[in-house]
Amino acid sequence: MPPSQIIINLPFFNVLDIKNKERITFTVQSTKKPQCPHCLSLKLRMKDSFIRKVRHISFGEKQSELEIKSHKYKCLECFRYFNERFDGIMTRKRSSEQFRKEVARKHHDGITQKNLANKLSLSSSTIEKWYQDYIFLEHQKINSFKCPRVLGIDEHFFSKKDGFATTLVDLSKHKVFDVKLGRTENSLKSYLNKLEGRSQVQVVLMDLSQTYRQIIKKYFKNAMIVADRFHVIRLINHHFMNTWKTFDPDGKYNRGLLSLMRRHHWKLKEEQKIKLNEYLNSIVGLKALYDFKQELNALMILKHQRADNCRKHISTFLFMISELQNSGFKAMRTLGNTLSEWREEIVRMWRFTKTNSITEGLHTKMEMISRRAFGFRNFENYRLRVKVHCGYAS
Repeated sequence: MPPSQIIINLPFFNVLDIKNKERITFTVQSTKKPQCPHCLSLKLRMKDSFIRKVRHISFGEKQSELEIKSHKYKCLECFRYFNERFDGIMTRKRSSEQFRKEVARKHHDGITQKNLANKLSLSSSTIEKWYQDYIFLEHQKINSFKCPRVLGIDEHFFSKKDGFATTLVDLSKHKVFDVKLGRTENSLKSYLNKLEGRSQVQVVLMDLSQTYRQIIKKYFKNAMIVADRFHVIRLINHHFMNTWKTFDPDGKYNRGLLSLMRRHHWKLKEEQKIKLNEYLNSIVGLKALYDFKQELNALMILKHQRADNCRKHISTFLFMISELQNSGFKAMRTLGNTLSEWREEIVRMWRFTKTNSITEGLHTKMEMISRRAFGFRNFENYRLRVKVHCGYAS
């Protein structure tokens, strides 16, 4: 590219003059031979000349514009009239594509529409339109990606009108693969039937959702379902806390004691352990229940286990499930039945280190996108922004 073209970073232009005032004004002329946009003929007759002014990229803190000597032509083959076309500048636009992209990128990086509008003398609606065009083009670049090998699936709230949406995450790359409205098979089946690369998914990580488990078994037949460790431990603690209420109904009002009962025993300091043991020994049967819960949680946090180690732990896990199912407390029996129903998915959890904490973190980022836009009425607009901000393009 000749030096005169490097200055403005546009091909097929010669810079004739530069004026440095409030804006940097480049007087340029096209070096490309014009042709008819309708029939591509080169047989043209010039009918008129005019100066076209176009906003262009900033140079430092200064804005710039192009003054382009343009012509109106008549095609001698199809007999149509047209104005001269230029590379990098669309017809009937008062700004170059590079300038539109520059503004969209600044907004993408966090500068508000109001600040950009005041600084660049544009309207907020114009910046929003340019940004939507930018998001659409960025999405086109990543739209051909197929299903990842390790997939995370979870739900998140979208709006009061449309309800919940389902998030599909590439856990290996920590990127959002896709977002679809709905969380039932009826709302997702048309999308899943058209989804390419379903057969290459090997592992699907999910919480203890019966609906999602049925969907995965039906549409991802080669994938193993693995329970999410965080949700399993949270379920155990939830039922334990409900059982604790039967021993001491007023214990939940003591915030210090409540914190000690919720935490893992091995994370407590020595003085905290002494204080907790004194409380547990003061109530008959509570210490045995607490020790059982801690032993079960210690089993649930296992990871990096080999197949032979998993076989050793399975017998302990099945025995603890049997103890829960035969418990005299309703909450413990419910916990035992749930763990029994999900026992295969929980055992697979010991072999893997990935969790849906990656998905939850992306949900936080998606919530910030929604807040920044003051909510979305159109789900497809929301989907495109999420895939660009949190997907493979980010």
